[in-house]
Amino acid sequence: MAIVFHRKLDLQGQTSALAVAHAARALRELTNGELMEVLASDPGSVSAFAAWSRGTGNALLESSQLGSVFRFVIRKI
Repeated sequence: MAIVFHRKLDLQGQTSALAVAHAARALRELTNGELMEVLASDPGSVSAFAAWSRGTGNALLESSQLGSVFRFVIRKI
């Protein structure tokens, strides 16, 4: 079964703080249980998204890296 992302954001080139802010805004448009994929290039985004998910209660299901791109999968709670 394929994973369905209800929103995909390519935030490469943005600082980690801006990436989290854009992701938080986009996640507000989703309903509980829906998934969002975020791509970022700032290495600081790894700790920023982890802290943000802990603080908001949204589930960070995946945090991975392929080359210089960081991928985050978030479920809205």
